[in-house]
Amino acid sequence: MSEIEKYSSETFDSIRKFDQNGNEYWEARELQKILGYSQWRRFENTINRAKTACENSGINVLYHFADVGKLSKRANGAKAKIKDYYLSRYACYLIVQNGDPRKNIIALGQTYFAIQTREQELSEDEKRIQNRNLTKKENLSL
Repeated sequence: MSEIEKYSSETFDSIRKFDQNGNEYWEARELQKILGYSQWRRFENTINRAKTACENSGINVLYHFADVGKLSKRANGAKAKIKDYYLSRYACYLIVQNGDPRKNIIALGQTYFAIQTREQELSEDEKRIQNRNLTKKENLSL
């Protein structure tokens, strides 16, 4: 298993979540840790660059970067609300594309999200072809 495959299955997939409708997402604060950003402020700058790229592509940012608040426990036991995002695979892809290229994990993330996106596209194309073939067979049997 190559280093990229190890990170793909053991790192990025391990923090992937699914909502009640089966849609996958990643939490930005978890992705921040994996990508080696020690400060939220710096990681949020990367997120903002990714959001700009999304917007400039004519894609609705809100579909891919959902603002959420979380409660974080402080050292003194108090809880404070902190900012987070639920990110689509596309948002994660844009984040790693806008990340610090000197970090090896960023390059691995770029590869992971590019491959996963391509595999999903192929899967969706295969489903469309399969549906078309089924429709043709049904029409021929009529």
